[in-house]
Amino acid sequence: MSCNKLFSRYLLIIALLTLVSCSSQPSETLYTKCVQFPEGASLDTKIDMISRLVPTPQQLEWQQMELTAFLHFGINTFTGNEWGDGNDDPQLFNPSALDCEQWVSSLCDAGFKMVILTAKHHDGFCLWPTATTEYSVKSSPWRNGKGDVVRELREACDKHGMKFGLYLSPWDRNAECYGNSPEYNKFYMAQLSELLTNYGEVHEIWLDGACGEGPNGRVQEYDWDSIFALIRNLQPHAVTAIMGDDVRWVGNEGGLGRATEWSATLIAPKSYTHRSSANIELGLEEMSEDLGSRNLVAKADEAYWYPSEVDVSIRPGWFFHPEQNSEVRSLANLVDIYFRSVGCNSTLLLNIPPDSRGLLHEVDVERVKELSEYLRATFSENMVVNGDEARSVAVGESLEYDVVIDSTVNTLLIQEDISRGQRVEDFMVEIYSDGKWRCVAEATTIGYKRLLRFEELHPERLRITIRGARGVANISNVGLFYAEPLEDEAADHN
Repeated sequence: MSCNKLFSRYLLIIALLTLVSCSSQPSETLYTKCVQFPEGASLDTKIDMISRLVPTPQQLEWQQMELTAFLHFGINTFTGNEWGDGNDDPQLFNPSALDCEQWVSSLCDAGFKMVILTAKHHDGFCLWPTATTEYSVKSSPWRNGKGDVVRELREACDKHGMKFGLYLSPWDRNAECYGNSPEYNKFYMAQLSELLTNYGEVHEIWLDGACGEGPNGRVQEYDWDSIFALIRNLQPHAVTAIMGDDVRWVGNEGGLGRATEWSATLIAPKSYTHRSSANIELGLEEMSEDLGSRNLVAKADEAYWYPSEVDVSIRPGWFFHPEQNSEVRSLANLVDIYFRSVGCNSTLLLNIPPDSRGLLHEVDVERVKELSEYLRATFSENMVVNGDEARSVAVGESLEYDVVIDSTVNTLLIQEDISRGQRVEDFMVEIYSDGKWRCVAEATTIGYKRLLRFEELHPERLRITIRGARGVANISNVGLFYAEPLEDEAADHN
């Protein structure tokens, strides 16, 4: 046998032995979506376990979308109401130029990755020809009663590669059976079955838990266990939001994320009725400022990967009102919302309501286009050299990076590899220039993405020190950018 063949066989044997050796190394145990702490576990044990709590593939994909759009559209669009009473004439629903492709293409161009349609709001009017009630588009003059807004939006999403989500209000002010809990639960699940069976893949199902009295004065009790069992059966890859256990409401409708936003939280989803006592004992609700500190971990017996979604409207109202055309949020306000939502480890669900023509209004389209152009201009060029290299760092250690020569920056971006958990509790950002280091920003959590703004600087180097973490932090991306300062001349709706 030639020397070359012997050497090749030797290399192959070495490679195989290396593979076997690597595969035999113990891998880090991860807990997907939920982790239960052993009875009597110490704080150190709990912190170690919660550090290895990770999202499902669907939750990870959802977080990476960053920008999603809410489309509030229905009978209220034609009455001027925000909450209809369920008694409006279906003949009022008659958009003159409905074009779902205009909705989707405009939002696609603006960088949105998913749309969520109000298939039914609290008034009970359905935007698809449901078999459950006559109070729907089939009783309207639009498309001669043959129209289906849900289907037209689905087809537009498919054409443009946009993800598709649905909101089906559990509160129904038109349904006579509302308040008769067993009967209405059947009614509601029949509607849900139609939507989740006849319109292809649904990526997010948004259920806010709205509840009121029925015509008989009785309060409806929803069968959430059966509702979510149905969703898991018909759309197993969809994330469920608000009442669901995949996506958590941030706690306000003003576009404001927390300064410390944990995706690895101690608050149990509201639909987990068996866990409601745990939320009470920990003093937790959606609006609580602290959802994941060590003090709470010490008291908890279970934790959840339950990331936050920030929902806010581009207008003062959620449905379109022509008198609000001059009150659309300014670019400066939307940019601030982006930094305080996506830049605080959340996703942004921005409501852009179609008008009575069935189109996104020109003012709204122009504003989200401006937002998209601003974000692209800001984040197109990273001034940190090799900032996208994955790095692991322990508490007390620092990451140092070279910065592109003669760069001007005022914004830091930093991300954790959340597929391995959310771990950073406290960090400091320093810039080296003029022969010395100085601190320019400090913050607590990072998670999927953290954005920090500071004064305009011309750095030579960047240093990030992890001052607190749950084990070794896994940093996936670091960047320095220049965000053009904006002045907000419009009224702030927050």
